[in-house]
Amino acid sequence: MRRSVRGMPIIAVVALSAGLLTATAPTAHAAVGATLPFTSVEAESATTTGTRIGPDHTQGTLASEASGRQAVQLAPGRRVEFTVPRAANAVNVAHSVPDGQSGTLNLYVNGTRLAKTLPMTSKYSYIDTSWIPGAKTHHFFDNARLLLGQNVQAGDKIAFEAAGAQVTVDVADFEQVAAAAGQPAGSVSVTSKGADPTGNGDSTQAFRDAISAAQGGVVWIPPGDYRLTSALSGIQNVTLQGAGSWHSVVHSSRFIDQSGFSGGVHIKDFAVIGEVTERVDSNPDNFVNGSLGRGSSVSGMWLQHLKVGLWLTGDNDNLVVENNRFLDMTADGLNLNGNARGVRVRNNFLRNQGDDALAMWSLYAPDTNSSFENNTISQPNLANGIAIYGGTDIAVKNNLVSDTNALGSGIAISNQKFLDPFSPLAGTITVDGNTLVRTGAMNPNWNHPMGALRVDSYDSAVNATVTITNTTITDSPYSAFEFVSGGGQGYPVRNVTVDGATVRNTGTVVVQAEAQGAATFRNVTATGVGAAGVYNCPYPANSGTFALTDGGGNSGWSTTWSDCSTWPQPGQGNPDPDPNRNLAKGRPATSTGSQDVYTPGKAVDGDANSYWESTNNAFPQSWTVDLGSVEAVRRLVLKLPPSSAWGARTQTLTVLGSTDNTTYTTVVGAQGYRFDPATGNTATVSLPSGPGLRYLRLSVSANTGWPAGQFSEVEAYQTS
Repeated sequence: MRRSVRGMPIIAVVALSAGLLTATAPTAHAAVGATLPFTSVEAESATTTGTRIGPDHTQGTLASEASGRQAVQLAPGRRVEFTVPRAANAVNVAHSVPDGQSGTLNLYVNGTRLAKTLPMTSKYSYIDTSWIPGAKTHHFFDNARLLLGQNVQAGDKIAFEAAGAQVTVDVADFEQVAAAAGQPAGSVSVTSKGADPTGNGDSTQAFRDAISAAQGGVVWIPPGDYRLTSALSGIQNVTLQGAGSWHSVVHSSRFIDQSGFSGGVHIKDFAVIGEVTERVDSNPDNFVNGSLGRGSSVSGMWLQHLKVGLWLTGDNDNLVVENNRFLDMTADGLNLNGNARGVRVRNNFLRNQGDDALAMWSLYAPDTNSSFENNTISQPNLANGIAIYGGTDIAVKNNLVSDTNALGSGIAISNQKFLDPFSPLAGTITVDGNTLVRTGAMNPNWNHPMGALRVDSYDSAVNATVTITNTTITDSPYSAFEFVSGGGQGYPVRNVTVDGATVRNTGTVVVQAEAQGAATFRNVTATGVGAAGVYNCPYPANSGTFALTDGGGNSGWSTTWSDCSTWPQPGQGNPDPDPNRNLAKGRPATSTGSQDVYTPGKAVDGDANSYWESTNNAFPQSWTVDLGSVEAVRRLVLKLPPSSAWGARTQTLTVLGSTDNTTYTTVVGAQGYRFDPATGNTATVSLPSGPGLRYLRLSVSANTGWPAGQFSEVEAYQTS
């Protein structure tokens, strides 16, 4: 294990909300992130008798590691109640309890308490890595899952009540888990070799015997809990298959530890849950440590409480890792540790990793022609969401990364070698179609931040062709794009092209240039820039200049930070004085309830075809947006999807405002607003002059077209 020095996807929706009368065509752009079997709901958007914490980006605080940088803290007896977004029979809750304590969440469905409870523990949290410069105690959250024993429907209410300890609830994942799969014909069951499905006995030898007996075939892991006390090795030309990751569970902190085998290993459809409570880099406490060999695959797995999910060395050519969940690792989720050729890592979900969530590290030989595609990454709490350390012809495409912390960017393209022999970046590095939300962090070693997307000539010049295309960066606490020589040697960053990017609400600058070199920017648009368009101060001083070439189509970031002796702070300066900009676009939004995937953020995502829909048949319902600062809002433009499939309707709503999200005053009293596709399905609300507001709330009390509040876009302007 190297020593470092440094957890919603856009899905093509088939089912239509009841608010749509007929189907509409899907958007043409590629999906971003993984297509997941569950729907996540943030606790801060739910109803609660507890206390909302955050937002916060300060290293070492609970809120800074939370999804969305916010969560709900429950004292014993306090509740948070979610509106179920989809039919479900299972839930997974990301949570935290104080260090050294344990507690319980009691569950209520539509007011009726379930006999089942969710145990909460700090056992796997509060990790210290004193050997990593700049690290503090981190990894505050954990995940706990439960089969409810009954089906709940969209619109039902599930409440979680703390008992025995304070519990901080971050996010709940609601899922419809399929019944356990049946045994494949001709397979060798581990129970036929003596495995104990109760988890009481040691099933290690039974697994080994089943693998030996099933060469060329399938080892079947029936529903149950199986305890392994040592790692499996010598595995090749065999499939290990379970009945589903909620049904077949292996308890092992070291599942496979091997190198140098011929391959053909396929691992699928079960869970491996470890007991790793601290990070010890010399221990192979991993799901897979070493090599599975050529042409292998890992799919449908639930991996949790390990040091690393897959730490891959040796021959893993043409490996496919897809449709897995990586939760609560104390270090990396997956690391291609050199020699990876043709590896595809796609459609995985990773939450709460203690180092890089996904990494390629070209130690001993380059990783070549390999890719990370359509993965969803949330809350890596010490390093990067995705990190490429060297390698040749690598692709990072269509990933969704959110909420990096402390020592990490959303995506890092780097020549940081850690050890020798190292193969620097070469060929073409393709970074395309990625969405980065609240990524980038204050680096305590540098005493200034890292950007959402970083290109880093840490130990040697970046001479590869780096193409960064079709990127969306939203709510970065600091900069959007950073070019740096992180080792302080002033190596250049060359051959970079940024083509097609949307930057919304970046805290400081759009481009943070701290190395000599050059990059070309085309079609990069920015709104809500915090301090200036560009910070261009190569380090060390006089090491060379960084040339920004304007390739055309750029807007919103033409200003330059003038003082290289000071680092710009979030919100410092006035780089975007345009009074005609939409103040609400891309800002955090919440609601009293939402229907299925039609969540509050859909009303500020800039896409008029996506929309928020409140809980049905439950008027009044409110939708709230945080504009980020007190603004003199004079006009709202409210939209519904422009398709003629949306029949004309009138919504009755009240406009309220607040400066602190606690005390709200009525800005415009209840009125009916007509939405008609014949005139663009748009309504305009004029706001009177008066004190500014930061929080804008729309309370909907009626809708003649559907029994819910509905907005595809809420736009707020300073102009009347």
